[in-house]
Amino acid sequence: GLTVRDFTVFEDDVPQRVTHFSNERVPVSLGLALDSSASMEGEKLDAAGAALDRFLGDLLGPDDEVFLFRFSEQPVLVEGWTRDHMRLRRRLGRVSARGGTALYDTVAESVALAQTGQHRKKALLVISDGNDTDSTTTMREVRQVIRESEVLVYAIGIDAEGGGGSVIRPRSPQPPVRIPIPLPFPFPGGRRDPPQPQPPLPGSGSGPRDERVNEGALREMTDLSGGRTEVIRSARDLDPATAGIADELSRQYFLAYPAAAKADGRWHSIRVDVRDPSYRVRARRGYVAETRQ
Repeated sequence: GLTVRDFTVFEDDVPQRVTHFSNERVPVSLGLALDSSASMEGEKLDAAGAALDRFLGDLLGPDDEVFLFRFSEQPVLVEGWTRDHMRLRRRLGRVSARGGTALYDTVAESVALAQTGQHRKKALLVISDGNDTDSTTTMREVRQVIRESEVLVYAIGIDAEGGGGSVIRPRSPQPPVRIPIPLPFPFPGGRRDPPQPQPPLPGSGSGPRDERVNEGALREMTDLSGGRTEVIRSARDLDPATAGIADELSRQYFLAYPAAAKADGRWHSIRVDVRDPSYRVRARRGYVAETRQ
């Protein structure tokens, strides 16, 4: 119910003139990334599948396009861009749990693919229950991919019940894969070399593990983009959590202004204030002023 007069947009702390404003529901290009590591086996994966099934069946619009990654030791593209939500629901039902967790690799590839979506609004939803154990991509590189994109990143973290710390697989001594900047990024379908075999540690890779979700890492990725992280304590809370994110995706304000910065390749901050201080604003924190090819 807010109007353009309720908002003030700042770029590098300088007020900007908003030239376009909308609060209408528009189609979304949405990526889904589902953790299918061994620690998700059983109730968690079943609940995640059921929540995403409802998400696809009841909460998305017919014009929304979607893709699905599952990830354990590496991301696997289960289904590319499609508006056939029923087909995606059938593919989702065949996902099984095994192995470790390549969270950073998956987010990097998913954001790159989401950026190619045809709709103005682009988003990614990640569902995971643990720490990254297998990625070659670093958090710094993930942040850079997000900064270079226009993708809203959302995450639902399932916090494992019980105690215990995460079992982390040692990193390979090889240097991390460098993701080319700027866009376009390579996306699934030929980029990834076969993973190097590593001896499993006790309790890792071959069966369920008692992990605690890395809430800090999830928030670092989502908050930068203008999305958010929701941490739940039980797999039973997955359905209302996904429903809340679907509702948020359909109830957003779109504000545009002529960018003040030159194409200097630098990061420029964005801040959005609202006149009523009782409201809390979530918006992307800035952009990199790259020259478009």
